[in-house]
Amino acid sequence: MTKKRIVITGAPGTGKTSVIIKLEESKFYCFHEVIRTMTQEAKKNNGSNTMVSNPIVSVSDPYEFNTKILNARIQQFKDGLSKDNEVLFYDRGIPDVLAYMDYFEQQYENHFINECKKHVYDHVFILPPWKEIYVSDEERFESFEQAEEIHHHLLNTYTKLGYNCIEVPFGTVTERNTFILKNIL
Repeated sequence: MTKKRIVITGAPGTGKTSVIIKLEESKFYCFHEVIRTMTQEAKKNNGSNTMVSNPIVSVSDPYEFNTKILNARIQQFKDGLSKDNEVLFYDRGIPDVLAYMDYFEQQYENHFINECKKHVYDHVFILPPWKEIYVSDEERFESFEQAEEIHHHLLNTYTKLGYNCIEVPFGTVTERNTFILKNIL
């Protein structure tokens, strides 16, 4: 069976999690965002219940932290091979790691780029920044303006890697999911 691997990406606060939850409710298999779990672990290791900045810049070794994120996303990609589902959704893809490292002006080796080229997705949907729904939470540290900058880094990174990102229009979660499904099924 040929699997379709679909990335749902976007800056913080664009509605990705709501879209993923709705896809799961529609019985699609979705790999969840790994950074939220890692953020909770970073808080625990720092002895704090809250963080005041993105863990990518507040951990003692950002390169090591990003390597863990990269490896976790690669593992999700590999785990897709064992799934019986024809369509697999990913809440962020491997290239997101590079986009965030670019945003934070962090260096990475060619190994990071090579992994992105080795593990290729079939479609990439990007949710644009949407001020009306943007809300901060304990795992979201960026302002709306920073979210806009991250959006541009995501778009540039995926485009450089040869992807044609499909922008998901504003709308209800159901409307956004319908748009995504019409473009892949």
